[in-house]
Amino acid sequence: MGAFTVLLLLLLPGAAGGAAVCGYCPGPLRNASVVARYCASRAGTESEGRCCRERGARPERLLGLDLSECSLRGLPPGLAEAAAAVVVDLTENPLRALPDGSFLGFTHLRCLAVPPALECPGGSSAWEEVTTRGGSRLCQGQRNPCNGSGELAWLCPENAACAPDGPGLVACLCESPFHGYKCLREGAFPGPLFCGILGTVTLALALLLWGTQRRKAKSP
Repeated sequence: MGAFTVLLLLLLPGAAGGAAVCGYCPGPLRNASVVARYCASRAGTESEGRCCRERGARPERLLGLDLSECSLRGLPPGLAEAAAAVVVDLTENPLRALPDGSFLGFTHLRCLAVPPALECPGGSSAWEEVTTRGGSRLCQGQRNPCNGSGELAWLCPENAACAPDGPGLVACLCESPFHGYKCLREGAFPGPLFCGILGTVTLALALLLWGTQRRKAKSP
């Protein structure tokens, strides 16, 4: 049953994740980081590795992520675990660029510190204030790209509404009762049918993998 368990862990998002990103760099929060300063000024927080969490919340909300001075040449693969973060520090790393969409889903991000050679994700227009101080560029006050002049409104099809999805990023959400490709289908989404098909396919794959591994184990 070992293969079956592994497959379930892979199919269930976050089942084997947890706080991996908090231990990506060794040691606790660095005293000089904007994350440490933010969490020290906020009551009811506790640190876990390079993360700052809201104490007592269920599930515990990750408020800050300190990846400063981690010798990063690229962003860690588990960065999405910190999508609820308010503060992120990436300073003192040899980062060359931040790929588009690096902070997809980071809708709560209010302060991002990056090396001064890098631009803020989404550009300066995605933030209320951009300042350079010493060895860091501070991107502060994430703006809602759906507000204002409405330049992004045309990106969403008819029957869809614009929603912020990170610095300079938007998502188009279907308005009820529309769903499907470009929100062209009207009516309730067939949830029970979809879940039934997904469950059947998942179970079939799991049984097939388990049977294959079992035959291999029995063969001499």
